[in-house]
Amino acid sequence: MSYKVEALPDSYAGLGEGPHWDVARQSLYYVDLEVGVIHRYDYKQNKVYKAQIQGEEFASFILPIENRPQEFAVGCNRRCVVVQWDGVAPVAKVLRTLFEVQPGLVDNRINDAKTDPRGRFVGGTMCCTGDIFTQWKGELYGWQAGGEVRKIKGEVGISNGLAWDEKAKKFYFIDTNTHEVNAYDYNVETGAVSNPKVVFDLRKIRPNTPLYPDGMTIDTEGNIYVATFNGGSVFKVNPSSGKIQLEIKIPTTQITSVAFGGPQLDILYVTTANKFDQPVPAGTTYKVTGLNAKGYPGVPLKV
Repeated sequence: MSYKVEALPDSYAGLGEGPHWDVARQSLYYVDLEVGVIHRYDYKQNKVYKAQIQGEEFASFILPIENRPQEFAVGCNRRCVVVQWDGVAPVAKVLRTLFEVQPGLVDNRINDAKTDPRGRFVGGTMCCTGDIFTQWKGELYGWQAGGEVRKIKGEVGISNGLAWDEKAKKFYFIDTNTHEVNAYDYNVETGAVSNPKVVFDLRKIRPNTPLYPDGMTIDTEGNIYVATFNGGSVFKVNPSSGKIQLEIKIPTTQITSVAFGGPQLDILYVTTANKFDQPVPAGTTYKVTGLNAKGYPGVPLKV
């Protein structure tokens, strides 16, 4: 298979994260996490728009809100807030807070989050001081409109990649600090998870320098795509066998997350980071074509 990796124009983010494809606007939304900036890549214009969220230091994810075209749920520190943005202006503003988690843990923040196939919020936290790869102060949560936040899992290191296979009734979750991808049975009607099982162990790939799994997505055939924060690659994996189907090499080291998009949902968008003075082109956002695979569109959050 010959795939092609190309940079998106003016797509830099120091810590790019949270790619989400919005079908209605044919746009990829993503964040520059540690500076509170949200991005929109317009497919037809081949252009990236960026906005600073007023008064916010962090923007850890961005999820369009159902039926409210200028409102987005964004992770700001330990809060999930509603942000107003027209997708073009250089400034966005917080309208209200949907919920807050771990309010007393000032060293923690929300990290990756997504919507499940029914539009519920699922996401988690991490400690962002000290050696983040050896601490277990995070948690994984679920939330749905009209309800309270519920804890799905405790003692999480760095809550990261999330993906759902509705046909197989599976939920895939990455805690970066475990170097593993876990599969859970998932009740899509209730959001309940059960029966965790390791389906991909990244310590087996390069045992001398274990890879840190970060963001994740899934294709329509049930293969998962795992970004590696210190590996320069995205691994396409069959979660039933745990076998690597393809290693997609990206021309920088810190690969943070992935999402399918484009008019046919067959373009894999890849966010990266420039932490600790990486060489150019670290922090660039990429598109990968020619994978002969399709993903699912991002689901808006129901509030």
